[in-house]
Order: sequence, then C-alpha cells, then structure tokens
Amino acid sequence: MTADRRGPVAGTPYGAVRGTYEYGHGHEDGIAVFRGIPYAAPPFGPRRFRPPVPPEPWAGVRDAVDFGPTPPKPPYSEAFARYLSDPVVPGDDCLNLNVWTPEPGRGARLPVMVWIHGGALTRGSSAVPVYDGAAFARDGVVLVSLNYRLGVEGYGLFPDAPPNLGLRDQLAALEWVRDSIAGFGGDPDRVTVFGQSAGAISVGALLATPRVRGLFRRAVLQSGPPEALDRDKVRRVVRRMATRLKVPATAAAFAAVDRSHLAEAQAEVGRLSSPVLGGPAFGIVVDDDLVPTDPLEALTEHGAAPGVDLLMGWTRDEHRLWLVPGGLLERVDRLGTVALAGARARCHCGPELPRGYRDLHPDKGTADLVGQLVTDHLLRVPLHRLADARLGGARSFVYEFAWPSGLPDLGSCHALELGFVFDTGSAPASAKLAGEHAPRDLATTVHTAWVRFATDGTPGWPAWDPTHPVRVFDVFDTPDEERIAFGPYDPELALWDADARRPRRVQGAGTFVASGGGPLPALRRFRRTP
Repeated sequence: MTADRRGPVAGTPYGAVRGTYEYGHGHEDGIAVFRGIPYAAPPFGPRRFRPPVPPEPWAGVRDAVDFGPTPPKPPYSEAFARYLSDPVVPGDDCLNLNVWTPEPGRGARLPVMVWIHGGALTRGSSAVPVYDGAAFARDGVVLVSLNYRLGVEGYGLFPDAPPNLGLRDQLAALEWVRDSIAGFGGDPDRVTVFGQSAGAISVGALLATPRVRGLFRRAVLQSGPPEALDRDKVRRVVRRMATRLKVPATAAAFAAVDRSHLAEAQAEVGRLSSPVLGGPAFGIVVDDDLVPTDPLEALTEHGAAPGVDLLMGWTRDEHRLWLVPGGLLERVDRLGTVALAGARARCHCGPELPRGYRDLHPDKGTADLVGQLVTDHLLRVPLHRLADARLGGARSFVYEFAWPSGLPDLGSCHALELGFVFDTGSAPASAKLAGEHAPRDLATTVHTAWVRFATDGTPGWPAWDPTHPVRVFDVFDTPDEERIAFGPYDPELALWDADARRPRRVQGAGTFVASGGGPLPALRRFRRTP
C-alpha cells in the first residue's frame, strides 16, 4: 500500500485504487476505506444472465471513495420502508465491493470478514448504512462487503442460462479477496464469511459448494439456514413474469427487456409473498455445477465443510418483521384456527404439532404462535440439525438475540441484531428498526463476540454439545451477566421429531396432507412482501 495526498492507494489484480481516510471511530490514525471496487465486469449487454467475468484492467489509479452502483431491484413497499433502508446507486458496474482496514499494507496480516447482505435475494446492497465496516476496522478486522445480482437477474431459472448467478457473483468476490486482500492488510488464510437472512442462506450454500474450499476458514449464519428452493417453484416465478411482460420465459427474451421494467414485473409478481406465509420467491437451486446437493443435506449428511467453524443463530421474534408492518399481526390473530391450518400447510406438518405448540405456549396469540411455528420449521430446526451433525468435528456456536426493539410491537424481530453486530446503532438507518437509544453496552458485547470469532474462532461462550448451549443476547439485571440457556428450544424440537415419525396417509384417504407449502386461501388475502 502507498498513499498520496488524496488518500491510501492499494493494488488489485486489475489496477490500483485510491480510497480515503476516515476519522472519529476510535482509531487515532484513521481507517482506510475503499468503496466501489469492481471485482467483476458489469453484468449487462452481452454479459447479462451470464456468469461473472473479471473486470477490464485500468491504467493509473482509480478513485474508490464512493459506493459503487447497486444491482437492479424493486423498492421496498411503503410499510417496510419505514423500518428498512435500501439506497439505490445508479450505474452498470454493480458487481463491486468495499474494504475498511486499519492497516492497509501487506505486512499487517489481519483477520478478514466478508459480509453478504440479506433482502430475500431481491433487495439490499452493501451501501446500506447499517453495514458500515468502521467498527470492525477499529477493532483490528479488515471488513469487506459486496454487491451481487438479485432477483431474476441473479436467481432466475432459464433453459438458456446457468442458474445461481448471484451465488456465482459471491464466489467471484471471495476469489477477489483471496487474490487481493493482502494488499489491504488482510490475511487470506484468516477469512470469515458472514451473512444475514438471504445472506446467511448464501453462506450456507457456499459452505456446501466444493469450489469454495480454501476461500474461508469460518462462517456466520444470522437468521438464515442452508437451503435450496425447488426448481419448479423458481420456474413458476419466471413464467409469471414472462406472462406479465408478454415475452418468452428465456434469458434471451428477458435480456431484451429494460432492467427497470424487469424490476417492476418482479415486484408485481412477488407482491403477495412473505417469508412467514409463503408465496412466489427466488432462491438458490441445486444444479450440476456450483450446488450439486441440497446445502443442508450436504452439511448434515455428507460432511461438507468439515474444517470450518460456525457461528449461527436467530432473533427471538423473527416473524414480527413480516407481520407487524401493514397490521398483519392483528389480522392473523383474528383468523385463529384458520391461520394455524395455514401454518400446517406451510410447514408440511400434522395437526398434533400446532396443538403441541399451543400447550407449550398457552399465553401466545395466534399470530405469534404461527410465527414461531414457521420460524422453527424454516430456521431453528435446520440450524439445530446442522449443529448436531457437526458434533465431534469443527465447532459450532449458537446464539439468540432477544433484546426487543424500542418501536411498538416489533419485539426482537428479524434483522434487529444487525446494528449491534456492526456497532452502528447511532446511525439513523439502525434507529428505523431499533428505535432511539439502543443499549450501547449490548452493542459492544455482540460486536465483540463477532470480532473474537473472526480473530481466534471463539466468540466467548461454550461450543455446541449435547446440552445445546445458546448464548442469549439481551439486557439483563447485571450489566456484565452472560446468559447461557441450555436447550431452550428442545421441547419444540421434540414435537418436530415426533411429527416426522408419524405416518402420513395420502390425500383423499380422509387425512389432511400438507402438499404445497403455501398458505390457505383465507391467509392468501393477507400476504405481503417487503
């Protein structure tokens, strides 16, 4: 690394970049920040719906001061935009990344964390202010955040294009980190990849991908399990978009459509969709190349990523982010048993399971009962399976973020922990979800755990074992108290195990069969998407 009067300069395989020094983060010498560095060529024109390719090299020194363009995406609905920020930066060069580093230069060999943002694989970017990496750099970590293709551009399934393009973008960014991060002060042998929601699902897929071996040493899954969507489900979304656009359901036809029109059609098709209640969705699919096996199966049954330590967990009230905006919490409460029947369809379970949840949680309303049932099905059960499958191998550490938002009814909802992980609670974008005056001490505790995990592999509480230790992050009576709960969800897991052992009779033989994973018609009226 060198520097000139305008800022730090670092080399990449494609040319030199000039960042800026930022002060006021508790690092007396300032933090070097590089934004908008291209790791792949713009995915438009002849490269649209094609795998990422390296960017064109440039001569001289390229300015890397501002965030680069964000991938095409529809905006959040008004109800969700109250809580979630999603900046738009126009331009074609959207496959870019950012680096925060306290010591740019090859001699530092600092731990590296690579952030993959969430947003249902349809929204979000590395420019979201909550994801500012200054606190990680302040604490001795080189932080990298990246953009990747979203929605139909990144996860559409076509007969004339390869699948999982957004995941391929993430792989290309990790290869850039391997080849370039030493010049920014990072150690390419000490990389931790971490993500939240769809970003965590991406991390789970990367863990199961043979081509990523050696690209990272540790991984963090925040509120997202390893999973793959059914290919037919993704094809149906593409066909619905094609019908709306009046074009064939091919990559060639979609590539001829203006990207803004494509985003509008995608938003309309996904309007009646929700992570809790189901609906049209894009997602990672099993292919014959990058994702040869369902990621959860690869990790739990085939021993994928045997040497990678994991940190993983959830928020206590994940579902409330999806039910509170727009008043869905009250509407689902009013549906009562109809909502529970819809949850059965979503979870592919028998009637005994929701009855068991009602017995375990007699004080919960219907919406919270449905929310926990679906959250356990989609998230907590798979993560428990993953942690159990790795006993005796690489270590796993499990957490629950339980502090409730200061905003009405949100509780400890999905994405609430992000401002604490990044220690960006003072940013207005964090306050949109957490409210004002989020507890500073709790942010320090959570952020420090992530830094410790990236630095030495131990976040500060016992690794997963047969007692199922879970670190609960909340504000307790004693400020320095560290609460470890042992098996807090074991009663619910026992219900799922019992349900899996029950025989199912075929539909038409007098027994309900959960066949589609979607909501019942009465619930369908109330689905919303961010």
